[in-house]
Parts: sequence; C-alpha cells; structure tokens
Amino acid sequence: MNGHAERFFKTGFLLLSFLLAVSCKKELPGQTANANYQDKPFIQEFHEAFPVGNGAAENEVRSIVADQDLNIWIATAAGIFQKKKNSREWTSMITSPHHGPAYAVESDKNGTMWLGTWNGLYSYKAGALKKASGPLGPISAICAASEGLYALGPKGFWFDEGKGFQKQNDTISKSVRDVISDKNKGLWIATDVGLYHWTKTGLRHYYKTDALISGYVKGLALDASAKLWIGGLGGVTIRSLDKKEKELKPENGIPSVYVTAVRYAPDSSMWVGTQAGIVRFKPDSSHSLRFSRRWLMDDQVNHIAFDKEGTAWIATPKGVSAIRKRTMTLAQKNDFFYDVLMKRHIRAPWIAGQAHLRIPGDTTSWQPEDDDNDGEYTGNYLAMESFRYAATKDPEAKVNASKAFGFLKLLQEVTDTDGFFARTIVPSDWKNVHDGNRTFTEREKADELVKELRFKPVEVRWHKSKDGKWLWKGDTSSDEMCGHMFGYYFYYTLVADANEKKVIAAHIARIVDHLMKNNLNLVDVDGTHTRWSVWSPDKLNRDPEWLPDRNQNSMEILAFLKLAHHVTGNKKYENEYLRLIKEEKYLENMAEVTNQNPAWFIYFDVVLQAYLYPIFLKCEQDPERLKFYKEHLNKWFEKRKADHNPLINFIYCYSSGEKAELDNSVDFLVDTPLDLIDWPIDHSKREDLKIVRTPVLEDQQVNALQPASLRMTVRWDKNPWTLAGGNPQVDREPVFWLLPYWMGRYMNMIK
Repeated sequence: MNGHAERFFKTGFLLLSFLLAVSCKKELPGQTANANYQDKPFIQEFHEAFPVGNGAAENEVRSIVADQDLNIWIATAAGIFQKKKNSREWTSMITSPHHGPAYAVESDKNGTMWLGTWNGLYSYKAGALKKASGPLGPISAICAASEGLYALGPKGFWFDEGKGFQKQNDTISKSVRDVISDKNKGLWIATDVGLYHWTKTGLRHYYKTDALISGYVKGLALDASAKLWIGGLGGVTIRSLDKKEKELKPENGIPSVYVTAVRYAPDSSMWVGTQAGIVRFKPDSSHSLRFSRRWLMDDQVNHIAFDKEGTAWIATPKGVSAIRKRTMTLAQKNDFFYDVLMKRHIRAPWIAGQAHLRIPGDTTSWQPEDDDNDGEYTGNYLAMESFRYAATKDPEAKVNASKAFGFLKLLQEVTDTDGFFARTIVPSDWKNVHDGNRTFTEREKADELVKELRFKPVEVRWHKSKDGKWLWKGDTSSDEMCGHMFGYYFYYTLVADANEKKVIAAHIARIVDHLMKNNLNLVDVDGTHTRWSVWSPDKLNRDPEWLPDRNQNSMEILAFLKLAHHVTGNKKYENEYLRLIKEEKYLENMAEVTNQNPAWFIYFDVVLQAYLYPIFLKCEQDPERLKFYKEHLNKWFEKRKADHNPLINFIYCYSSGEKAELDNSVDFLVDTPLDLIDWPIDHSKREDLKIVRTPVLEDQQVNALQPASLRMTVRWDKNPWTLAGGNPQVDREPVFWLLPYWMGRYMNMIK
C-alpha cells in the first residue's frame, strides 16, 4: 500500500469510527445531558410585606421611591408616609391642615424629596418640609432630571431649573400618569390620550396604532439601549425615538392587557407592572413573573422603584411589597428548610406535617394540626432522613429516621389490632381535630350512597388508645400504605443495622399478614375494610365499582408482597405474589397503569406509583418480571417528564440506574420559594395562559407548567398543572424539597 493510499485508508477508518461512535451515542430513555450538578451560588428572591396602616386609604399606595439613605417614601390616598431603612413603621410626613391624598414621590440628585399632593408640591430635606411656590395641586407626576425638576398635574405643567418653578404653556393632556426624562433635556409623558415627547423647542404627540398599541398610556422607562418602553392598555410598546419597533402582549408573557407601570432595574431587566402582577424581561428576552400574595400585597401594581441595594419596592392598593435577593447554594437552602422543619413541622411523637396558622399568612401564629396523610408524609420524611444519613453518615439523621419509624410503628401498635394501623395520632387532650366523630342519619347515608356507591359512613373515626395518651384516627387509606412502604424500604436499605432490620421486617410482616388474613384488604376495628384500602381480587377483578382502581391497586399489593418477601425471606409472601400474577392477572392489570382511562386518572395516583418502583426494581430477582418492571417504569416516566417533578425524576434515577432530567430537577430546587405558606394562586386571572383539561381530564389546569415560584406550595400528590387553589392558613412542611435534594446528593447527581 503506497503512502497516499495508507493515509486515505486511515482517514476513512477514523471518519467511519467517528460516525459509528456518534450514531451509537443515543440517549437512553430518560437520560439527560448533565449527569451531575456542582452546587454553586444562585440568587434567591424572597418577599417582605409592609402594610402601611389599618385603613384602606393608607394602604392604597400610588407612588414609591427609595431615598439615598434607603428610607422608603410613598404617596397614598391618605397622604405621604416614610419608612426608615431598618424599620417596619410608617410615619406620616405632612400633618394637618395640609394632610390629604397624595399622588407622587420623587428624589433628586441632591437628596431632596419631592412630594406631589392634593394641594400642591412639597420639598423635604434635612427634616424641613416646604411647600413649593408655583405648582398648583393636585400634582400627579414628578420628574427629577439633570436639568431640573418637573411637576405636572390636572392644573398645569411646571419646570424649575434652579430659579423657581415656571409654568409651561405647551398644550398637553392634563391626565398625566407618568413622566420620565429622555436623557436629552426633554420629557416623555404618559397620559390617557397618548404619549407626548416634550422639549423646549417642540412637542410631539403619539396616539395612533402605528405608534402605540393603544392611546391609553400608564408607565414609561428607558432601557440601556435608550429604547422607550411604553406600558398601557394592551401591553407594552417598545420604541426608538422615531418609530415603533416591537410590541409585548399576553402571548409574549404579559399577564394582563392592563399594564400599569414600567421601570428599568439595576440588573438590566425591565419590570412591567400589570393588574395581574409583575413580569420581568431580561435583555435575552426571557421573562419571569411575580404575582399572588406570596410575592405582592396585591396583584395590581401601581408603581415600582429600586433602592441602591437592588431591592424592588412595589406600590399596590393594599400596601408595599419588597422583593429582595440573597445569594444561596442548595446546601444553604437545605439548612434553611431543615431548620424550619425542625421548628414548625415536627410534632410529638415525631410526625412530619403541615402547621396551622391561626392568623392567615402569619407564621408566628403557627400551631400543630393533624392531617389525614400524616403517615404518608412522615414516610417521605423517613425516606429523606435515610438518604441524608446514607449521603453524610450524620448520626442525627439516623436518630431522626429511627424516631420517624417509631411513629409509623406506633400507628399500628396504638390500634391494638393484629396489623391494622391508624392514619395519625394526636395527644388525647387535643380539643380540635379534623373529621371529628359524628352520626349519620339514614337519609344522609342514602344520599351519600347514591353519590358514591363505595361510601362508608364512618361515625367513630377517632379512638382513644388503651393507655389514654393518644387519640388515633381510623379509616386508613391506600395512599397511607404506599407512603409507609416507601419509607420502610429506604430505612431498611440505607440506614438500619441487623437488629433494626429485624424490627422493620417484623413490622412490615405484621401489616401484610393482616392483609392476607382479610382477603387483601385493610380491615378497621369495625370489622370491615376501610373506604379506600382494598386490594382483593374479588373487588378489583370482579366488582365493577372497583374498576377505576383495578390497575393502581394491583400494582400496590404486588409491591407490598414483594417488599414483605424481600425483608423477611418468607416464601408465603412470594407465593401470594405469584398467585396474584398467575391466577388473578395482577401484572396484566398493572400493565394498564400507563393507559389509565382519562375519567379515572388523578395526579395523586402518579406519586403513589412512584413510591412503588424502587421496590419492584430493587427487590425483584426474576429476569422476566424485572424486564417487565423496567419497561413499565420507562413507559410511565415518558409520560411524566413534562411534570418536571424532582421527586419523580430522582425515584426514576434510583430505580433505573439512569441519570435523568437533572436540569429540570435542579431548576425546581433553585426556584422553590423560601416561603412555605400555601398562598392562594389563581392563574385564571392571567391572559398569558390558557385553561385546559390536561393531563387530568377532571381538573382545570394551565397549558404551560409553571415554575415552583408560581405554584401553590408543593405537596407532591397535588397536580402541578392546577389552575387555582391554596389556603393561607396552612404552612407546608419542606420535606417536598428536602427529599429530592437528598436523593440527588446520595446518587452524586448533586455534588
């Protein structure tokens, strides 16, 4: 072979090898480009609320500004108020007889505050308040420019360039809503009848649709490129000096056609206030929204200002909001949430649950409360502490996991039965519990039975324990069982020593033995199965009323039996498992989980299914069934990727051994607010979203998945696509965040 031929051969071989390598490098189902995330600082926003007073007029804030000392000044329907930098108290700055409605506040380069009120213009500096000569009240807009101060209102337009205020005779609309400098000794003026550009040498008026979206203009701002952002009815118009260049409407991320304010932020983003919150546009055209009581005192934004530290101050009809920033890492966020968990969300004997707020939205008024799903969510907490221990070997995590398991075990022991367990327990001296004992009349029973044929009239839900210490709640549901088993698996696998494994195994066996004695149903102390805990073939396969639960519940009981066999080695559980598969076709039932009839699909079931996959994938030894479970998991996960649910994503990774959806998981962990109050979220107010009936046919949902910062506070059994909901008297436990975080840490996907 000559040299040319040899080089040709080698080049061709290398090219072929490269092409083969590229063609073979196809991502497996669920794989992600990033296999791990190196924890690094990010900006965490948080909201601080500043009500002004007790009256509606005081809280109707119309204009806001921060002075050079970081004091905050506001114009309200009740007058001018100031809040000192480190204070929460507001002080009225204009007293009687001049006290009255105010409209504008502004700070000039010399540190003088200018105050526009019902009866004129005032200046304030070094404790001295003076009324300016010339401008006639009301003064509704003020602009401090390099060349001087402008004051405008229904009775005229005045300018002071250092020699006193002179009235300008230009004919402009008196309905002035905002005014800013054009940076060239002129003004842009927003009015109800369009936009004006004023200079000493001329006046131009823009109101036609070739110049603006509409003639009703409310807010103005210049960006770094000297483009003018004009907010008003319809959205935002972006202009150069002489032409319209772009429009931003609901389809571009504006949540309401009623744009009320526009301000350019120190971080080069443009904040657009509307009647449905604030949307922030970055220079790269990406945008983010802040709305609901989590972020704003009211969704209507009247005015926006920034202090020199970068905090955004928002004027609303119900007070002042500050949107602040702090730098955090995921590790620091974990510390924050863990501290809150221990302080507000662990109640005796070691239950991880939500807190009740006696005063809506006020976490200082918290008190513990019972919840139907205390067992399930403490199972999540048990799994979290198990992963934390496995990742760090922190002895505190092991102790806490043991306490959580002790509570779950107590739920069975407190019933004094052969294996039935309670939903939750509370101290016997509690006076207020959910679903207190009651009686049903025959008429009520008839009504409920017609509405729901599987209705069970439980009159005694709460029972006192034999030792008198506890009240325990019965009618335990299937989701409690799934949550328990999820926690037991990880506690057994990641934490327990040999002796502890024996205790866990005996506890699981006791519960599963109870099921097997009762035709695979969980039987309450009244001798009948609970409303939802039914896994019997007689019900699932042969009673049409249980058809909606056939696939889900078949999957559940197979997992329970598989786990019991895994931890005990007792063949009776494997035999029952195989009987259900071979004689009752439970594996075929399970196969239909991913094809659930839309009438019966609820998001709650998605999380229950997620709980079970680690048991199937890690405990099954038969190659054929293991292949089935792997394929089932992959098919199921493909349908769930769009949810960007970090718990589901990390359960998939743990169960499959793949590295999947890490970017979306980390995005959720980063974006989750520090505020755990379940503030009401109502996306129906927004015009940038559509109401749809997917993925859950029964629910009203949004057509675009919202980030964690814009959802109701998370519990993973809640539909993340939900249109509206929330309860400000609930403070959620942060296990929803801590569990996926520690799963990611354990798998070295988060470093």
